[in-house]
Amino acid sequence: MEHESLVEEIKGSMSELNVPGVAVGIMHGEETFTAGLGVTSVDHTLPVDDSTLFQIGSITKTFVGTLAMRLVETGKIELDAPIRSYLPGFRVQDEGASEGATMRHLLTHTAGWVGDWFPEDLGHGDDAVARYVESMAETPQLTPLGEVLSYNNAGFNVAGRVFEAVLGKSFTEIIQEMILDPLEMSHTYLLPWDVMTHRFAVGHSAEGDRPTVARPWSIGRASGPAGGIVTNVRDMLKYARFHLGDGTLNGERILERESLRILHTPQVKYSPNNSVALTFWVDDRRDARTMGHGGGTVGQTSLLTIVPDRDFSIILVTNSGNGGQLNPRVTNWALEHYLGVETPEPKVIEMPEERLAEYEGGYGAALSALDVESGDGGLVISRRSLGGFPTRDVPPPKAESPQPVRYGFYGEDDIVGLEAPSKGNLGQFLRGPDGSIAWLRLGLRIHRPL
Repeated sequence: MEHESLVEEIKGSMSELNVPGVAVGIMHGEETFTAGLGVTSVDHTLPVDDSTLFQIGSITKTFVGTLAMRLVETGKIELDAPIRSYLPGFRVQDEGASEGATMRHLLTHTAGWVGDWFPEDLGHGDDAVARYVESMAETPQLTPLGEVLSYNNAGFNVAGRVFEAVLGKSFTEIIQEMILDPLEMSHTYLLPWDVMTHRFAVGHSAEGDRPTVARPWSIGRASGPAGGIVTNVRDMLKYARFHLGDGTLNGERILERESLRILHTPQVKYSPNNSVALTFWVDDRRDARTMGHGGGTVGQTSLLTIVPDRDFSIILVTNSGNGGQLNPRVTNWALEHYLGVETPEPKVIEMPEERLAEYEGGYGAALSALDVESGDGGLVISRRSLGGFPTRDVPPPKAESPQPVRYGFYGEDDIVGLEAPSKGNLGQFLRGPDGSIAWLRLGLRIHRPL
């Protein structure tokens, strides 16, 4: 009966948030459940089912981490060896970062350079990832290497290029041979011309009173390691099963148990109850630890959540930017109704008005700008998209206007969104050596005071 209630919960959120299509997969012990709802596109209304292909965006990063541990086991790479051991010509603007960055820095978002680095279209050739990494010679350094966590797409494209260099193949070939084939993920792809022969979803943006198709469809092959995988919920449950297991599939060992343990072990803490492992985000606010990853491309959002101690996983894929609200809402519902695990809200504290003044002002990052004002013991934050994704020449949405969101403090310099579309989103004000505010980390990305 929980499955029927889950579907009704999704339908209600789809209607409220104007999400055209959703697919869901649940795994609990040996039992699995999958379903598709809605349509692949509002312009061409094919029904979504559990074999419909969706872009999973940055969930791809966990595949990169899994692949990295396979290569560590075979001695092809080391987590703490300099990237230049494998890419002698690797360079960003900061020479210290160029020389000292390691695979561990890449997999934990601590390299310190601008992470949302999206150059012009680099094509769909086998050399696309190599061309991306060459373009990074212009990438500015924001923070010292290894000191601050800030979401870093660029680092994962570097990791993909390292794989190419040590194995002499394209990233697409490597991920196919070393991850997708061993896990029997036979309906998972990275290249558009493979996807287009199957039923697939297109992204949507919310403009006016109905969703509209978002373009471009592809984020480009150059960013394949950061977010290029296209798959369905059935294949994603195979992937979840592997990460809930002992490193084998059908009796064949793919990773040693110890490698899985390392892959899932928190590395860097960034809020009171949250940390990053080797690509997986770990959440310890509930009675049971969860780990997983979200993904967002052009109008498609996804969320994978794994509960190791309860042998449970849920994958949600949507073809709307508003999936960013639907996915955590449905995931929290599923954790409560399938496992009895509730998701507590942080206890908000009122901050004195004289303290709030120091947080006010403008903050900027590569893809967005934030305006922070104080009020009612908390903050009001407006976010403006600056465009630049999936390539730097893409302008911001025409119809977008900043939507103020109230944030409350739940700790010293720790904030949480109190209302849609950012309810539950965590942020942190980071201070410099002199005690002044150096950064606002929101959406896991650091924004500099303007």
